[in-house]
Amino acid sequence: MTDLRESDPTAAPGVPVAADAADERLIRVVSPADYLRQLWGQIKGGELGMMPVVLGLIIIGTVFYLYEPTFLSSRSLVSMMLFAAPVGIISLGIVIVLLLGEIDLSVGSVSGFAAAVMAVLLVDQGRSLWLAMGAAILVGAVIGAFYAALFVWVGVPSFVFSLAGLLAFEGALLWVLSDGSINVPRDSGIAEFARNKFLTDGQAYLLVAVVTLAYLGSRLWAIRQRRAAGLTPPNLLGIILKTAALGLGLAWLTYYLGIARGWGYLPVLFAALVVLMDFLLRRTRWGRHLFAIGGNEEAARRSGIRVGLVYCSAFVLCSAFAALGGVLAAAQLTSVSQASGTGDTNLTAIAAAVIGGTSLFGGRGSAYAAMLGILVLQAIESGLNLMNVDSDVRFIVTGGVLLLAVAIDSVARRARSSSGRG
Repeated sequence: MTDLRESDPTAAPGVPVAADAADERLIRVVSPADYLRQLWGQIKGGELGMMPVVLGLIIIGTVFYLYEPTFLSSRSLVSMMLFAAPVGIISLGIVIVLLLGEIDLSVGSVSGFAAAVMAVLLVDQGRSLWLAMGAAILVGAVIGAFYAALFVWVGVPSFVFSLAGLLAFEGALLWVLSDGSINVPRDSGIAEFARNKFLTDGQAYLLVAVVTLAYLGSRLWAIRQRRAAGLTPPNLLGIILKTAALGLGLAWLTYYLGIARGWGYLPVLFAALVVLMDFLLRRTRWGRHLFAIGGNEEAARRSGIRVGLVYCSAFVLCSAFAALGGVLAAAQLTSVSQASGTGDTNLTAIAAAVIGGTSLFGGRGSAYAAMLGILVLQAIESGLNLMNVDSDVRFIVTGGVLLLAVAIDSVARRARSSSGRG
């Protein structure tokens, strides 16, 4: 802390002031007007964050609702969240590698192959569910480790080895399921979890309370940390208002979804994974290193970051998430076939990450991009299905949305460069 008279000669003697407040070049965010000025400055500087996808989701919801009000019914929203979760989990892994400026084109094939491994162990060999699921996820992690070895030690570009993996693991899926398909028993624990398990009203509202209090606790901790560092703490009134908005919003959504079946276990798991990865990306050394490498790999290496190890962790996590998503998708469909993980799974997972706001150029994005992006794509698919539109139109619309997202990212990147923000 410094003496307030250094920045304000009219202040009372000896009154301390935060270090950032003593520098007139820094923006102090205290009042609502400060928030608006900061927001406008971020927009002009290309710091759009998830703003475009949130606006896009609102527009999509409004358009389809005006055409068919049942689009936003509680039953429709519950169904959308259930079917969005497995591919959303796969997309969460894509976000991690995109933050490094890399890509994995094989997540769909890996998800299908891992699902086949789980089904063979569970159904054909009669192994326990936990063993079958653990083996499937381990297979995904091993594939990611192999990719990392090719990238770090051999120098094969991620586009090349993941494209090779797409073809190779599609072939492996055909080999494992040479007899056709395997049905996952509907009464198995994993199928029940993915299809029929929902929180009770009491459990749902308790979860809302826990999430709200956790958010409030994290913001109060941030105030304490900034004060200890001699910096201006976040505005307490703003934190209280945001906490109230979060709690009331989640409580209302819980009530509305409860009209149908409520919160499914699978969407809750997806949301928990998103929150966990957001914490790891924003609050841990590993996450900061990930963003640093995505922004400038050479600078990160010269600053002492173990670049190779971070790349290894990213590819392992990406393939492990692909395996988990494939297992849950198979459980949801109660079947694993030679078509599992093929088709548009790859493109949907990648498109969700990009549409959600993760930059293809690396260094910018969020775990929440996977959630928002997959909700946009699922909303488009559900809305077009209500309109009885053919699948070819759905692909065209999805491609257009993806192109728009990349164009916005490119324009924002150019704005950041011209404003000196990199």
